[in-house]
Amino acid sequence: MDLARSGTVRSQAEFQHLLRKRGIVVAQPTLSRDLRELGLAKTPSGYLVPQGQLTQFSPAATRETRLQRALRGSALSVQAAGSLVIVRTPPAAAHPVARALDEAELAGVVGTIAGDDTVFVATAGDGAARALARRLAASLERRAS
Repeated sequence: MDLARSGTVRSQAEFQHLLRKRGIVVAQPTLSRDLRELGLAKTPSGYLVPQGQLTQFSPAATRETRLQRALRGSALSVQAAGSLVIVRTPPAAAHPVARALDEAELAGVVGTIAGDDTVFVATAGDGAARALARRLAASLERRAS
């Protein structure tokens, strides 16, 4: 959103380039969908955040759908370890999963750290970690069925 707030991003290709410079690689169809979901307006001077846009851009149902999509598409395994939940992904897939987890604002989640192929999810305690691991693992089980 910071990129759009400047009002200087004129195209999706420019968005992709600027995101890549920040270490975020995104396919054009995904970027297009994300820009639409964020409600950014395309104007002659570039993409803009509409007036009055709140900090939270997506309704809870959209954030949950995005989380489910990220887990089904990228999570290989989920495991609780103390107060952490470890989500394993293929190489370069941890960041989108961590972002989806952060945006979902799940109860008990304190924050995430993403590496290349692993996301560490900090929770409020061991019980919260086990409950979250079960919830996330259920998404993987639905994918397998």
